[in-house]
Amino acid sequence: MKKNYQIILDEELNNITKLDSKPSLLLHVCCAPCSTYVLEYLSNYFDITIFYYNPNISPINEYNKRLEELKRFINEFNPSNVIDIIVGKYDNDLYNQTIMGLESEPEGGKRCLKCFALRLEETAKTAFNYHFDYFTTTLTISPYKNADILNHLGTNLANKYNVKYLVSDFKKKNGYKRSIELSKQYHLYRQDYCGCLFSRRGDDQI
Repeated sequence: MKKNYQIILDEELNNITKLDSKPSLLLHVCCAPCSTYVLEYLSNYFDITIFYYNPNISPINEYNKRLEELKRFINEFNPSNVIDIIVGKYDNDLYNQTIMGLESEPEGGKRCLKCFALRLEETAKTAFNYHFDYFTTTLTISPYKNADILNHLGTNLANKYNVKYLVSDFKKKNGYKRSIELSKQYHLYRQDYCGCLFSRRGDDQI
């Protein structure tokens, strides 16, 4: 039976409201537009730190443009609620080594699975090293990303690093629609490909 990740998330958030203080969350973010709704949604439940780790993004000027837009949005979104950001190491060579042999895979296939695993493992490792209570990713907000795959990876990494993974399907409850509305409101740059040059070749959307 297919899991309803929104129900699981709702139950977890309900339990969090009963705590005396907000737990800490390391939120992997791929770009500003994907962060919009997720930050709006989760800020009431967590003390959030953003983790920008995306060695898949190419070329470097695209990587930097997305990072600067993310910083701008964080500063403008809710100035009274300080959201920290950790910028991971940009190593496109590592990404290319990780997906070697899968360059011709279709978007959403085995190459993407390797990419998700690379980014989520670094997020889990960072969450462990900095003693975060939870980690998760904004990637599930995209209608082009498989929430089952991402949540399976995240849950396995939670067991490996002993940090809770917040399961999600952020596209639910009109999350993706809301992200578009917020992107327009804040005049955010919305890229027309996921990040790697292979997705650009296929003109795939986020």
